[in-house]
Amino acid sequence: MKRTLDENTAILLDDNSAAPGTERTLAILELLGRHRMGLSLTEIARDLELPVNSVFRIAGTLHARGYLQRREDDKRFVLTNKLFDLSRPQVREKSLVVCALESLKWLRDETGETVQLLVGVNHKMTLVEQCISTQPIKVSSTVGLQVPMYSCAPGKAVLAHLPKAELEAFFSAVTLKQFTPTTLATREALEADLVKIRKRGYSLDLSEGLEGIQCVGAAVMDEYRYPVAAITVMAPAYRLKRDRFEKVGRMCLEAAETITRRLLA
Repeated sequence: MKRTLDENTAILLDDNSAAPGTERTLAILELLGRHRMGLSLTEIARDLELPVNSVFRIAGTLHARGYLQRREDDKRFVLTNKLFDLSRPQVREKSLVVCALESLKWLRDETGETVQLLVGVNHKMTLVEQCISTQPIKVSSTVGLQVPMYSCAPGKAVLAHLPKAELEAFFSAVTLKQFTPTTLATREALEADLVKIRKRGYSLDLSEGLEGIQCVGAAVMDEYRYPVAAITVMAPAYRLKRDRFEKVGRMCLEAAETITRRLLA
């Protein structure tokens, strides 16, 4: 039996598996997901302890189906956006991005800052759309970027509205780390902040994920009041100061509620 481990899972690759080909395919996709700069066939085979011929066949099929791209310069395989396209978030069969785009643009125009839409995936927040700031100096991210839920405003907005059992599962699965001096890296500190978020309705990121960047966020809810996504305004801390938090927070809430109405209409 051959075993390969990542931070969260153990994948068993042997002849007794119910579907060894499927497990190997998923293992390759997950490995490339952790190596965004790509890997060669030899590197994939070595990391997963698989035969090169097997990796060659699977990677070739994934490439032909559009899930992998092979770079011309170094022949390394990298993931394409096809998996992301297949999993674009929907509510009631409506596209979350389509329902949110008008509100994102409105919020960007009102604040002048970058506005983003994110969804929770495996205890992280994934960026699915953004409207970039109109300011000369702006901050933005790459669509598909994942960030820890507990160190960003949209993630904390989602955490604050999760059912108790799901929030407990989050704390059981995630090790809180200190990214900046203001990161809420203990359960006690984070839970105290979630209480504040529930009371005022919007969340704050006081340079907790990246120093010098501050954010305000609000959750987008479904008909069961479950947080299906969150929006956030992000900006350099020298522009998004404490005296703007309440005004921007109320605008985030208005935009999030408008998105919810469009999803449920």
